[in-house]
Amino acid sequence: MVALYWISLICWALCIGALTWYIFIHATQMTYVTLADGRRQVRNLPLLFRLLLPFAPNLDPLVRHPFFKSSTTMAAWQLTAAGYEGALSGREFTALRILVPLLFASTLLLLFIPLGSNAFPIWLFGTLLSWCWPLQWLRKAREKRGRSILRALPFVLDLLTLSVEAGMDFMSAVRRNCEQRAMDPLNEELLRMQREIQIGATRKIAFRNLSERVRIPQIRTLCSALIQADELGVSLGSILRIQAEQLRRERFERAEKLAQEAPTKMLFPLLLFIFPATLIVLLGPIIANVISEGLL
Repeated sequence: MVALYWISLICWALCIGALTWYIFIHATQMTYVTLADGRRQVRNLPLLFRLLLPFAPNLDPLVRHPFFKSSTTMAAWQLTAAGYEGALSGREFTALRILVPLLFASTLLLLFIPLGSNAFPIWLFGTLLSWCWPLQWLRKAREKRGRSILRALPFVLDLLTLSVEAGMDFMSAVRRNCEQRAMDPLNEELLRMQREIQIGATRKIAFRNLSERVRIPQIRTLCSALIQADELGVSLGSILRIQAEQLRRERFERAEKLAQEAPTKMLFPLLLFIFPATLIVLLGPIIANVISEGLL
């Protein structure tokens, strides 16, 4: 009996040690994507994704089913727009969307078995949250990358406008911008567009591919304007200047809108904390005096 106890204890220790080692290895592992010029950029995946990603190929026959075709295609586009193309494929993301709720459902089931049927609503709610969490993470990553592109776009357009109006070729201006500025999401997209043109794609196709990858209204408008200017032979300098002024105006209007919404957003926290703060300020000295007198 004692030997069985020690054997079970050693087995549990080995399991916990192996699990800890597995988590540590994947927690310290870095994920990279390869840019158009061969450079590698870090893309941090959530720890849970890194832990479950080695098991994703086991579900590959399932996610290849036509039932998952639309979700896989949509996930592949969203991963490209979020900057994770090459680090995570659409099929892998779809497999993770299945693995994450399975892991949470089984873990919550083990935790809530002692509670009986009363814990079923909590288990169901937690499983649904784990099903929605990967999509929520991907949406936030895509929105974050889109905001970074929009912040850098007016400044980059100003640089391109100055370069083109100074007599430089448009693609030379793009190449100079990518070389001089730090690598950010907008530069990554411009670098990819430049490489597509270098390997033989027309500027129209490269602009259209850029618009389809990013799918931001401002980028789509800019690409459409550049395509029309390229087809009609209009000066790109004037088009870039108009687009830069329009983007700055939109940014100013967006800042004004956020400033006008700030008082409304601050109202609820103000009402929530003003009364406790008032009570602390008014009653704090009185309570301190009572406590000090009681101690004396």
